[in-house]
Amino acid sequence: MMGKIIFYEDKNFGGRHHECMSDCADLHSMFSRCQSIRVVSGMFMIYERPNFMGHQHFLRKGDYSDYMRMMGMSECVKSCRMIPMHRGNFRMRLYDRSDMGGQTMELDDDCPNCMDRFRMSDFNSCNVMDGHWLIYDQANYRGRHYYLRPGQYRRYNDWGGMSSKIGSIRRIMDL
Repeated sequence: MMGKIIFYEDKNFGGRHHECMSDCADLHSMFSRCQSIRVVSGMFMIYERPNFMGHQHFLRKGDYSDYMRMMGMSECVKSCRMIPMHRGNFRMRLYDRSDMGGQTMELDDDCPNCMDRFRMSDFNSCNVMDGHWLIYDQANYRGRHYYLRPGQYRRYNDWGGMSSKIGSIRRIMDL
């Protein structure tokens, strides 16, 4: 099943709109501003800068009539990434040092508080073997969040993080 997201220039789904059904690294040429969003199907990450950079926001099916106020974004959406549905196992390894070095923690389920579970919250690299994940800079799925898909992240800035602190981690599933 494909995802579909519609970006509207005005609040409450007004004005010109642009539909997207896949990853788009540069939306800037599609519209000059975006003040509301409708996710018709699927799940998406939206980014405040082109090429999937800058602040990230996770959107699932639903209406976001004034998304800039709701999300606290000051910039227009400049890129978006569709999150594919994953129906298998989930598995990732977290490392306290860059380049997959140092102490290793393995995870295969949600973790609302990394400090409670692992007795640490600074992770400098990770390897996502299975599934798609959201990591949050605060416990209980709060604060800035970052999308991780399968692959190696040699440094925390590879996933867009501002620091190595991870407060909680959640699997992205069809809820």
